[in-house]
Amino acid sequence: MKENKITKIIHISDLHFTSNFVVEWGNKIIEDIKNVEPKIVVITGDLTDNGYYEEYIQAENFIKKIKCENIVTVMGNHDARNGGYEIFEEIFHNRYPLYTDDQTIILGIDSTEPDIDDGHIGRANYSYIEEKMRNVNKLKIIALHHHLIPIPKTGRERHIPVDSGDFLKLIDDLKVDIVLSGHKHNQWIWKLNNTFFVTAGTAVSKKLKGKGFPGYNIIEFDDSEITIKQINLLNDDTHTFKDKRNYLKS
Repeated sequence: MKENKITKIIHISDLHFTSNFVVEWGNKIIEDIKNVEPKIVVITGDLTDNGYYEEYIQAENFIKKIKCENIVTVMGNHDARNGGYEIFEEIFHNRYPLYTDDQTIILGIDSTEPDIDDGHIGRANYSYIEEKMRNVNKLKIIALHHHLIPIPKTGRERHIPVDSGDFLKLIDDLKVDIVLSGHKHNQWIWKLNNTFFVTAGTAVSKKLKGKGFPGYNIIEFDDSEITIKQINLLNDDTHTFKDKRNYLKS
């Protein structure tokens, strides 16, 4: 009998390296990642608070501690401030990172505009996204900083990408399985048609919403089921979502 192999992905976001960074939480998430042993770690932006070089170096040193061979990192609006987008490219080399193996494709998208908080994917990038995602028989994941659908407890919505509607249609046309994002520091999951939109809270920063908590997401899948776990970093409480479907489409 063929054994179903479970692939694990950890999704973290909004590290915000400044005085808001909590060392204890940082150590905890490094240890959690080591224990989970994910195949891939995805970081959906706001590594820094102001895009300053010193903050980038702190973030880079933190990421180097993560025990995972495959790390996909995208830029957030805070990272693009003060010319920080140039430092991001210097350290991480690519604002549109691509990871692929025999089961999974993850495409990172830069949704930022320098020195403003609004998001924008840009129609000029749609053909590239379609080229990478069309007719791919794998679990399809897109990672970007800005959430595409408003989420609760975040106040008046101003910062979804200006072309969210067009991009949502493209995601639906391409049958993308999961969209990972951050930005609003509030964990949430929407399901629209057959796509999960998974938003991470802040992983290690004191910049919390109300009585919110630092946390991260774990995605697990095999050829018959996907599981998404929202983890509270403070007490390991877990909210779990499951969906039975053949995500390995070969």
